[in-house]
Amino acid sequence: MRIPLFALILAILPATASAQQLANRLFGAHPMPSLQGPEAIGSYAKGCAAGLVRLPETGPTWQAMRLSRNRNWGHPEAISYVQDLSRKAVQIGWNGLYIGDISQPRGGPMTSGHASHQIGLDIDIWMLPPRRLNLSAAERESISSISVRTEDQRSVNSNWSRQHHELLRQAALDPRVDRIFVAAAVKIEMCKTATRADTPWLQKIRPAVGHNYHFHVRLRCPQGNRNCVTQSPTVAELSNGGNGCDETLQWWVTDFLNPPRRERTEEPAPRQRHPREYTMADLPAQCQQVLASN
Repeated sequence: MRIPLFALILAILPATASAQQLANRLFGAHPMPSLQGPEAIGSYAKGCAAGLVRLPETGPTWQAMRLSRNRNWGHPEAISYVQDLSRKAVQIGWNGLYIGDISQPRGGPMTSGHASHQIGLDIDIWMLPPRRLNLSAAERESISSISVRTEDQRSVNSNWSRQHHELLRQAALDPRVDRIFVAAAVKIEMCKTATRADTPWLQKIRPAVGHNYHFHVRLRCPQGNRNCVTQSPTVAELSNGGNGCDETLQWWVTDFLNPPRRERTEEPAPRQRHPREYTMADLPAQCQQVLASN
């Protein structure tokens, strides 16, 4: 049976309109996850997630912060990781962990903030050691974390402790972890006492701008998630088999904190689109199904 041309056009129009809408508005409008099996889809900064689960607002060794954002959703492996690390935090002398953003209920680009956190495998963990784990919802909106670096970004400040070092070591030792983003000063401080034996885990600790109030854990693509895109280059490639300290000390202290003068003949790098500008056409095709699922 031949389908009339106008019927085909009408069928295509909704999908076309959806593809042209900003993806962050579409994903940000969903208060609940899709009723699908858990799957990370696409890359950390260009993707979505099916079947995410919520980190309980309060647990015996953690509290989710900024509940109004509704970003305490993650892949089951991410939720399990948070709970495991929070128990290790108790072992090092903290009361537990304050957990920042993970993902929106269906992942995807966010209406504000992060470029990543789109596939349920990125987790922000506050540098503030919890004093108590019975904060009210209002307190979780108003309390702030602490910075662990100086204003000039060259070293850690008095907030930094041996417990922070040990927590990051425990966080990186977990085989589920791909890399952990911290302030450059934190990486530099950890490198001061590094030994060759630290290579397998310390190479995962990577300096990044804006990570002095929290550290950002990024998990590997879970087994069986065929549509999940592993980050490239890998940490091992970035570190050349070492612990990541040599290039950290050289690049961050020289080129980043004291950048070389640019030649006037150099043209500025072309502007890259922020994920908040993505439409559905920019995301993997499976993300349409994630949005459409009940």
